[in-house]
Amino acid sequence: MADDTDIPTLRRILGTCKTIAVVGLSASWYRPSYFAAKYMLDHGYTIIPVNPAYPEVLGQKCYPRLQDIPMPVDMVDCFRKAEEIPALADDAVAIGAKVLWMQLGIVNEAAKAKAEAAGLEVVMDRCVKIEHARLFGGLNWIGVNTRVVSSRRPRWLPY
Repeated sequence: MADDTDIPTLRRILGTCKTIAVVGLSASWYRPSYFAAKYMLDHGYTIIPVNPAYPEVLGQKCYPRLQDIPMPVDMVDCFRKAEEIPALADDAVAIGAKVLWMQLGIVNEAAKAKAEAAGLEVVMDRCVKIEHARLFGGLNWIGVNTRVVSSRRPRWLPY
């Protein structure tokens, strides 16, 4: 099933979850995980890379597992295969995350049910970068239909 998270919920999640653990973050600049994390880092979010293959990504210390992160995490953003998500949902619950976010193309209903039962909010099959740009004023500048209509100029933009 596709994600049915509404716009106010996505806006609230992205407005309040400022520390994001990115599981599967690659150090290769051309990978989607890299440019999504870089975008969020450039927009004021704290990015915590989680990948055992690297000591550092985007200038941030990289951790091999979620349980190794020494600070509170608001959101666990998953760039992993759908079959790996249930274990990541358990880890997200164990570290006290508030949101489990599965990137584009990743849907796992069992992981969603498990995370929601533990009190986490779950977003599936959506990109953090795309949703942030769509809801906080980035995509509409280039003519993309964001399905967000407003005559008011956002206060958070620098102009």
